[in-house]
Amino acid sequence: MAISKDKKNTLVADLTALLSDSKMVVYAKYQGLTVAELQELRKMAREAGVKIKVVKNRLVKVAMKEIAAYKDTDASNLTGQLLYALGTDEDFDAAKVLTKFAKTHDKMELVGGFNGEGAALSTEEVKTLGSLPTKNELIAQVVDTLLSGINGIVSGLENKPEKSDTATE
Repeated sequence: MAISKDKKNTLVADLTALLSDSKMVVYAKYQGLTVAELQELRKMAREAGVKIKVVKNRLVKVAMKEIAAYKDTDASNLTGQLLYALGTDEDFDAAKVLTKFAKTHDKMELVGGFNGEGAALSTEEVKTLGSLPTKNELIAQVVDTLLSGINGIVSGLENKPEKSDTATE
């Protein structure tokens, strides 16, 4: 069933707003996934603050033309049935969600993405960004590294051998 022109205009306006607010957009082929698997993906995305959209590529291209950052972006990869993940909170959330999901679901195929400035990202770049630790994980690693030296000194001082009376005899 065809979508009315008013509905298309509403979809384009919604997509334009989402793309404007997104720090990263990642898209993937999802053909062959079951409804249950897509619901699982949507749940993972919701928990990470990522929005999942399945819309016609032509509507996404129209929305991209309305945003200055995406106006000159290469959209030639937007072919076939694609699912779009839009992350608004952290820079790499969208890449993380789809990369994690694709590791356990063979039918999910990452195709590419766009960063917030409109630069196109290749499949490999998306996978790399998706495998990076989160901001909180990086902070925890730095704190752990800083505290490991202090913990070693404290542990060494606590285990300092006491003077023995037998040594003086």
